Order: sequence, then structure tokens, then C-alpha cells
Amino acid sequence: MGRRRGNLTTVARSRLGIQAECAAWCRIPKIPKPPRTLHSAADGGPLRPALIRPLGALGVAGVALLWPFVAVLALLAALEDWAEQLLSSKDRAKARAQRREAEEQRRAIAAQALDQPFDGDWTAAAGQFLLRWYGHSSHPKRLLVLTENRIVLAAPPSRVSIRQTERMVVVAEIPASEAQVEDPLIGAHPSDRLRIRFADGSWLTVITEEERSEIHKHLMRLPRLGSSGDVDTL
Repeated sequence: MGRRRGNLTTVARSRLGIQAECAAWCRIPKIPKPPRTLHSAADGGPLRPALIRPLGALGVAGVALLWPFVAVLALLAALEDWAEQLLSSKDRAKARAQRREAEEQRRAIAAQALDQPFDGDWTAAAGQFLLRWYGHSSHPKRLLVLTENRIVLAAPPSRVSIRQTERMVVVAEIPASEAQVEDPLIGAHPSDRLRIRFADGSWLTVITEEERSEIHKHLMRLPRLGSSGDVDTL
């Protein structure tokens, strides 16, 4: 994809000319169907990313050719419980602890509504921004960039299968006076979820490519717990 993992802040600075504090590739959950009148009033833009281009489709078809290997992996997964019985008691305890941690993380995400795309109010700032998300760019991912005074979203103008970093441009900006990025699970559970909270209290969820992305780590260093920007947490 042309990404330079672990150095996205530098990428944002060099390719976009932004004095970035941190950056991370992210996506949003599936957008639910909005009321028709509100969708039309927001220019009736797309609510899904564009279909994959032919080159990408060929890649997907190539993966389908690997189905025998997938079947083998499925068989191995089915044998997981049996294999666990052969592990030492220490290894079994570690595996159980990992499962408990994953379940606790899932519950924490649900408790903070981070499994929801937004707060549900289409008339508020987050809902209106969500209605225009794919109108800004039909690419499924965004480079979320935090600066001292704004939130920046960058992406290729249209969906691409390769070289997304080289083709990205700024597609949206939100002043820090209007929104902030926060990590509701900061200090509790590592996760791939972040929240963009607007000044009116509305919010939307973004999912980063990795747990504890550059942005998660940046938020952990801030004096304010899990937030960036000048808007007070509501």
C-alpha cells in the first residue's frame, strides 16, 4: 500500500506539509441508513466507499485461489482446543488470561459505545460530518492527523488499490475549537478505537489499523486524559 509504518507523523509532514503531532491510518464502521430528507439535505453523498478497482479485484480473486490453504488453517483452528490440552499448565493459564483480557476489552468497547459508528443524532455535528465522509473521498481509509490547532483527514481523492500514501491529499479539516480526538479507554485497555468528539457533544468512532497507534500513544502523554484539542470533554 506504500505505507511507512511507524513513521506516519513524518509522512504527514513531508507529503502534506502539515506540522503533525501524530498520525494514524483509520476507517469508520459501517454507516447506518440515515433519514432520506437529512441525507438529501447533506448533498446526498455516498454512504459507502467506492467498489474496489480492477487491480484490487484481481488481488482478491488471487486470494480465492488459496482456498485449500484456508481449509487447512480452518482445520488447525478446529484442533486448537485439543492442542491446548497438550500445553503445560502455565501455558494454559496464559491462554485463559488472554481470552479473559480479550473479553474484557470487548465489554469495555461496548460500554463506551465504541462499537457504534456515532452517537445517533443525524442533525448534530458528528452526524452531519458522517453524511459527508465519503463525499470527501471514496477511499475506505483516512490518515487521521492531529496538529496543534486542528484535526486533519487525508486520503486519495478516490479509491485506490495501491500507493494510497503517495496519492493522498487533505480531504477534511476540523478546527480544534470545534472537535477533539479522545481515547475513552485510555489507561484501561489497549484498543484500536478512538472518538472524534465535537463541541456540541456529538461524536463518531474511528478504528485505527493497529492497537495503540501513534495517536493513542500521543493521547497518553497529554495532561488531559485521553483527549486532544481545546474543547472540554463533555
